[in-house]
Amino acid sequence: MRLKGLTALITGAGSGIGRTSALLFAAEGAEVIVNDVNADNGEETAAQIRARGGSAVFVQGDVTDPVSVQRLVSEALAHYGKIDVLFNNAGISGIGAIHEIEPEQWDRIADVNIKGVYLMNKYVLPHMMERKRGSIINMSSCVAEIGLARRASYAATKGAVLAMTKAMQVDYAAYGIRVNALLPGTIFTPFVENYLKSSYDDPTAAIEAIKSRQVSGELGQPEDVANAALYLASDESKFMMGSPLYIDGGATFCKNA
Repeated sequence: MRLKGLTALITGAGSGIGRTSALLFAAEGAEVIVNDVNADNGEETAAQIRARGGSAVFVQGDVTDPVSVQRLVSEALAHYGKIDVLFNNAGISGIGAIHEIEPEQWDRIADVNIKGVYLMNKYVLPHMMERKRGSIINMSSCVAEIGLARRASYAATKGAVLAMTKAMQVDYAAYGIRVNALLPGTIFTPFVENYLKSSYDDPTAAIEAIKSRQVSGELGQPEDVANAALYLASDESKFMMGSPLYIDGGATFCKNA
């Protein structure tokens, strides 16, 4: 029960890493506010938590919309009275070199991956500042620190999240708030599985090629990232501040090794 007595808000918790993290946080004693733009997926996550004896509420919301985010935070506080942990997990991918990406595609990726993190932090932080405590986990990516073909938009947004994390920590350390970032490698989520099936003639060969980018020789699983998020959410990581936490199978340090 590493999160007993804590309340956690997780964005993008309707599937993949977000759902796995929500289930794990609840199993470790947290009250969980499940957020997703997809109501069916979000409700399913919350229902699974309650079926396992945990405490969860689903609040639909679009992290790119200031009005939606303010409502989400207000409903979360109305339900549980506090937010101890904010896990900014919601994000989307982007494929293409710079000359291939249309402006509207670029804007959409930046809206979700950067603006969405900014807005959630903006409206949760005053509550944490008042209580002088909190743990914020921002989802970056190991792609923020390595070159990867045709991922310019994704790399740019995840690099921005990492930089934002470090700057935030300077601003909010005095309030007892910790801000850290997760930098996963390729994680085999339903999103990644569907992307591979729809984008490659031979998805199996594509998976093997992706595995070769990671010294582990394997793809990560959602549980790998959820366990890292749990560590950052708990007091076990109380001396980690403004830090990147890599869950990438060695992709960052062994690129092209």
